[in-house]
Amino acid sequence: MNNRAAGMAGGIAAAVPAALFAATAGTALHRQQLMVSGVVLPWGAVAALVLLASVQLLLGAAFRSAIPTAVCGVLCYVLAGWLSALEPGKRLISGDLPGTLWVYGIAGATLLMLAWCRRYRPRQPPS
Repeated sequence: MNNRAAGMAGGIAAAVPAALFAATAGTALHRQQLMVSGVVLPWGAVAALVLLASVQLLLGAAFRSAIPTAVCGVLCYVLAGWLSALEPGKRLISGDLPGTLWVYGIAGATLLMLAWCRRYRPRQPPS
């Protein structure tokens, strides 16, 4: 196995627990709200997305690849989908504004971080 393949396997192996962390911490955080002048601000969903994006950025920069970033995003999205599809009474993500921001924002944050992490790819020397 060459160094690039070993680094890729390490990146994927690091992305799995990172996705578990981001999904559980984001799910716990997304329900936090702040009332300002009678308007509810879902700051927890925004903070959860910033947490996910920072974890994805760390993975992309550490492994110089967008693949760990993508794996983290896909796994986080699958876990959030599973947590929102549980039966009533056990469901941790509901279909209200914070839940919708968190679930669909995962896809947006992942696409944004994938575009950003493209800059960490090794450059091919000009021939």
